[in-house]
Amino acid sequence: MSEWQNGIGWFEIGTDDVGSTEAFYGSVFGWQFSAQGPYREVTTPARKSIRGGVFPTEGHAPNYATFYIVVADVPGTCAAAVAAGGKVLAPPTDGPDGLVFAHLSDPTGNHIAVYSPQTGKDV
Repeated sequence: MSEWQNGIGWFEIGTDDVGSTEAFYGSVFGWQFSAQGPYREVTTPARKSIRGGVFPTEGHAPNYATFYIVVADVPGTCAAAVAAGGKVLAPPTDGPDGLVFAHLSDPTGNHIAVYSPQTGKDV
């Protein structure tokens, strides 16, 4: 089991205005951003901060900020979430390099996400 298993391994901010979002977080918290395709990876000044990114929604989804929990089995976690009263908002999706992720809501409607990293990676 990874040292990150069932812990928060990533955060994501979805926005329809990447420029304003980056200006805000850069100015207030000193975050820096680098391009990873359309995705913008975040570097924080905190030495042990979890990593994250800014996702340009281009108006196709509401703006959001969520955290990603590292799990061993994304489909199994989705099934467990539904059994516990949650919902699957975006089903398990294969990302680049073997990453698998899904978006969920807890029973009170809070948006969270889960992922399993590519083979050989902790987070």
